[in-house]
Amino acid sequence: MERVHAALRARHYSPRTETAYAQWILRFIRFHQKRHPATMGVTEVNAFLSWLAVNRQVSASTQTQALSALLFLYRQVL
Repeated sequence: MERVHAALRARHYSPRTETAYAQWILRFIRFHQKRHPATMGVTEVNAFLSWLAVNRQVSASTQTQALSALLFLYRQVL
């Protein structure tokens, strides 16, 4: 997670965004029984987002925030 925080700070993301992204990434990891994100891909991301929508009934904007956090993780950190 330190790499995530460092990457967000290097790109001058706001502290609130840094906190939100870190929380979404941790939720994603916990959802998949603490597997390392490098061992997961599109299928696992889709499963997590579907679970948020169906089981947690989060809004579209919340789903978008979670997706943005995961896209940042996979595109900028890993």
